[in-house]
Amino acid sequence: MTEKRTAFVTGASQGLGAEIAVALARDGCDVAVSSRRVEKLAGTLERIAAAGARAVPVELDLRSQPSIERAMAQALSAFGHVDALVNNAAVTLRRPALEVTPQEWDEVMAVNLTGTFFMSQQMGRYLIAAGRAGCLISLASTHGMVGYPQRSTYGISKAGIIQMTRMLAIEWAQHGIRVNAIAPGTVDTPSRAEYFSSHPDARKAMIERIPFRRFGKPGEVAGMVCYLASPQAAYITGQTLVLDGGLTSY
Repeated sequence: MTEKRTAFVTGASQGLGAEIAVALARDGCDVAVSSRRVEKLAGTLERIAAAGARAVPVELDLRSQPSIERAMAQALSAFGHVDALVNNAAVTLRRPALEVTPQEWDEVMAVNLTGTFFMSQQMGRYLIAAGRAGCLISLASTHGMVGYPQRSTYGISKAGIIQMTRMLAIEWAQHGIRVNAIAPGTVDTPSRAEYFSSHPDARKAMIERIPFRRFGKPGEVAGMVCYLASPQAAYITGQTLVLDGGLTSY
């Protein structure tokens, strides 16, 4: 009997994380999903179950090393193995660089960069010890590749993820572990739609910068995650795949 593929998606209570988790379930994976508050995962768990996959809720605070270790242990206890880790959880910050406080900087870096690194470290340690070839996929951003006003701290954290992807891919290739990232441009998530409903001028200005003249769709990002997690991507590692409608082609 073929062993079923499994995945662990962080920050999966809503938005892109939820879409990614459900897409992986539809693609044949059992999925562990995390949030700081597990009760917020109820909707995602229902959608994964409806897709015919097993869903496991995991409490995870990426600011805490013990929480990271417990989360990985819980996913492994539930499934016996984890084939793919999707580092999706992140916090955003919209603030002029001159106004960013040390506390805001630390919060963004603790979750987006430090937490992602140590979550990846846990996955790498497990895969190497188990002798398994797995994959890690991290959500970066075009803000980590191009400049944009009031996004300095967030963009710096995402640029770090892009370089982290290269570094880990080189170190872990000998173990058959693939490490990649996805850098979406603006994606039509509910939180984004809520912001633009009260900032229509900002929406218009952002769309005018995109050659395709539209934002990305959550399913497009989720589909790329499914591809990178699949055997079809077996020769891809150390890469950041950009989904931005041509924004960074200028």
